[in-house]
Amino acid sequence: QVQVVESGGGLVQAGDSLRLSCAASGRTFSMYAMGWFRQAAEKERDVVASINWSGEKTYYADSVKGRFTISRDNAKNAVYLQMNNLKPEDSAVYYCASRRSPYGGSTYVRTEDYAYWGQGTQVTVSS
Repeated sequence: QVQVVESGGGLVQAGDSLRLSCAASGRTFSMYAMGWFRQAAEKERDVVASINWSGEKTYYADSVKGRFTISRDNAKNAVYLQMNNLKPEDSAVYYCASRRSPYGGSTYVRTEDYAYWGQGTQVTVSS
């Protein structure tokens, strides 16, 4: 059984930093692309960043480019999202997800590409 668990959310002020962590278990972590998504109240769940299975390729939504960094440690079965210079509009529930199929030649940005999701962690940025 695949499990995905996020941690690291919280309440911060604008300009602060947070690091989200995600641990995945139940299958060979290093074979699968991972993604971070977020969902604000009454909005759709959108991709924030994704990383391919090897960690060599990354993708960022335009709204977070230059502020957020996704990384993975395959030895620890973990993926991270370093969020700097946070803004109020970054407030949302952040979800970590593991791709449905192994390997692949790219990063993946659609929710349909991911089969396993964490429960989410709340990030709130006050102005």
